Amino acid sequence: MRKVANPSDNSHLTVQVKPMDYFPLFINLKQQPCMIVGGGEIAVRKLRLLASAGADITVVAPELCNEMREMVKHGKVHWRPAEFSLSHIAGQRLVIAATDHASVNQAVFAACEAAGILVNSVDDPAHSRFITPAIVDRSPLTIALSTGGGVPVLARHLRSQLEALIPHGWGELAKMGSQLRTLAKEKIPDPASRREFWENVLAGPIPDQVFSGQIETARIALEDAINKGSVPIQGAVYLVGSGPGNPDLLTFRALRLMQQADVVLYDNLVSAEIMELVRRDAERIYVGKKSNNHALPQEEINLLLVRLAQEGKKVLRLKGGDPFIFGRGGEEIAELAAAQIPFEVVPGITSAAGASCYAGIPLTHRDYAQSVTFVTGHRRATDSDADKLELDWPRLVNPNETVVVYMGVAQAGYIAEQLIKHGRAGNTPVAVIERATTAQQRVVIAELSTLAQTVRDSHIKPPALLIIGDVVKLHEQLNWRQ
Repeated sequence: MRKVANPSDNSHLTVQVKPMDYFPLFINLKQQPCMIVGGGEIAVRKLRLLASAGADITVVAPELCNEMREMVKHGKVHWRPAEFSLSHIAGQRLVIAATDHASVNQAVFAACEAAGILVNSVDDPAHSRFITPAIVDRSPLTIALSTGGGVPVLARHLRSQLEALIPHGWGELAKMGSQLRTLAKEKIPDPASRREFWENVLAGPIPDQVFSGQIETARIALEDAINKGSVPIQGAVYLVGSGPGNPDLLTFRALRLMQQADVVLYDNLVSAEIMELVRRDAERIYVGKKSNNHALPQEEINLLLVRLAQEGKKVLRLKGGDPFIFGRGGEEIAELAAAQIPFEVVPGITSAAGASCYAGIPLTHRDYAQSVTFVTGHRRATDSDADKLELDWPRLVNPNETVVVYMGVAQAGYIAEQLIKHGRAGNTPVAVIERATTAQQRVVIAELSTLAQTVRDSHIKPPALLIIGDVVKLHEQLNWRQ
């Protein structure tokens, strides 16, 4: 407890102060003398941490593990081949006791305490003046987590979650902001206005430019904003591949953008489970994309993306699979580029890769197929329903090649007919994979000659794709999701 004076009435308020077990502190150890007592696997883990901080490290131990010997050999570590003695700690900034002997570690602690040197005994909080936390390193941005040495596994568990949530680009952004900090103080002298400016920077497009690797573009934009004293309101479009349906297969980048978007345009191939991960208050616009039944024609989708971005919105164009594999992503970004709208393309696991892996069917295998070809079974919409899908059929009949047909259920009979007509064997195995990678996944095996009837009898519905070739023979053996 402590008493705090209240200047308005000269009375005293009692404030409850919750004690901290450990005071969090970041120390600059570059070129500073630090010591590790111990030469085994536990010690080498601590050595790596100190080495990454740029410390001048001395190891005291009769013997060293192989990794430490290599570091000594290359001049990265000093080695004193001896048992620990009091004289070793002279001049050290920080010491870590990491031997297998509790008595030695406690002796190191006692010596350092007497000399006023920061000391840690590994896995022994009672004999430690500091502890090493679990670290998320996005230097110069660093996040440290600690449970006071009581449950280090919990700290590591939380760190793994933060690693997934915090892009590596935050470190680059922190470095950029630090380098331009003096300029920002000069151009925006008022602290409150400067704080608001940086908040607007973090909410705008500059971080996304950094995260996508456009470092110089982001730097120029940030410097220009600082000189102007404000961050321009600017929309952007993100074409994001949502993968084949299983939300666990989303990329980290996709998930982050789904949580940040102001408006989301999605189509029929995006699963409901994935849409559940979209930011709750984002506007959602369904644009269809079922075969020959689009809620919006592609040209209108392109124009809508441009209009929404011009309104200053962060627009997410969420596509099943990968945007650049039968996703018409190229057409959409061409429109955006022509309108000078900032955009980014985030790849996703394409349906062929997801479906084949989850069905236990390798697309290539040295005993069955040395190449794979992706084709679309979705014909271009025309005024005539009589128009048929036209592919390079002679190119697709090599028995040593796997053919994957996207959106091919409606044309399955015609595809089989043409492949057989042009020389592919009628007994070539075919896998029809419906709702690949999801809990509702279904794999139906047929031959080319019976494909049309099998699709009808099995009531196969999109989304589904076809894998054609001898690799399908491996399904029964390698089907790990039985």
